[in-house]
Amino acid sequence: MKIAVTSNGTDGSTELAEVLDAPASPVFGRCAAYVFVETDTMAFEAVENPAIGASSGAGIQAAQLVIERGAKAVVTGNVGPNAFNVFQSAGVPIYLFGGGTVREAVEAFKAGRLQSIADANVQAGRGMGGGMGRGMGRGRGMGRGMGRGMGMGRGAVAPLTQASSPPASVPAVSREEDIAALQETAGDLQKQLAEVMERLDNLQKED
Repeated sequence: MKIAVTSNGTDGSTELAEVLDAPASPVFGRCAAYVFVETDTMAFEAVENPAIGASSGAGIQAAQLVIERGAKAVVTGNVGPNAFNVFQSAGVPIYLFGGGTVREAVEAFKAGRLQSIADANVQAGRGMGGGMGRGMGRGRGMGRGMGRGMGMGRGAVAPLTQASSPPASVPAVSREEDIAALQETAGDLQKQLAEVMERLDNLQKED
């Protein structure tokens, strides 16, 4: 079975030990690389994340890459709602890994020790609310809501059922990763605003 593990990078190495013993990344859309591993043989392929520098939509682009590469499951620490929706549509489950190397993530997956998620996961208290109907879920839990749920065709994301008892092994997100996550959220919100303005303009023209 081929699975994808988010990685902090391999510095271009293709050596088995260096790739599999690289640190697993706690974020999905902005991780440095994805390591595709055949769980039966431990054969692997390391692919740099082409969406890491995207101004918006990094999670969607990254999820599409993972699916196109044939992964049947994803192991990571944090996945946003946009990427989650892509995986859900493709029937690809997501499993949480609390920290360690890519090899340890694969071994934990094979041993059945990882928890799958039924919704986009961010650490408890980090969601920014449903806002524009897509549940951006990236903030710092300040309850600002980011809008009135204007609905862009996806509906609001339900509150996380795990919020009161998140997996204890999910690592803290660094300042750099937090900045990257917020930048992705800002880009997505800008895109949504442009869609709303375009729709509003079209409706006004119809009048």
